[in-house]
Amino acid sequence: MNEAEKLLRRVRLELARDPDFPAGSRERGYDFIAPLDEAGHIDLDAWKQLKDRCRVRRFWATEADEVGHIVHKPGGAWAFHYDIHGDPSHDETGYRFGQHAFRPGEYVSIREQDGVMRTFFVASVREVD
Repeated sequence: MNEAEKLLRRVRLELARDPDFPAGSRERGYDFIAPLDEAGHIDLDAWKQLKDRCRVRRFWATEADEVGHIVHKPGGAWAFHYDIHGDPSHDETGYRFGQHAFRPGEYVSIREQDGVMRTFFVASVREVD
């Protein structure tokens, strides 16, 4: 296992409270794999080496799961790109993912395909086998 692979983590995001879901929702969110540094930030250099392993699964209650990968966009934004769409206009962009620490208990925001910005709770961060 090389140094970049040692940074891989599985992160689970769950929908936080919002007007549509006042209690949040454990059944709506994202499960993704990305290299995180010691502070919990996505490591760009490690991601460049491991792009193919940096996958995402969007789960949303009664909808079919969407599977794709994490992309680094021009200008520095991180986004989830889904294989089924292929079109970057369907990407879901993380709000300041480059600055946010992915640690249990933290919150992050994602602009979803429908253009709505939603907040998610970092439910867990685990090592990848």
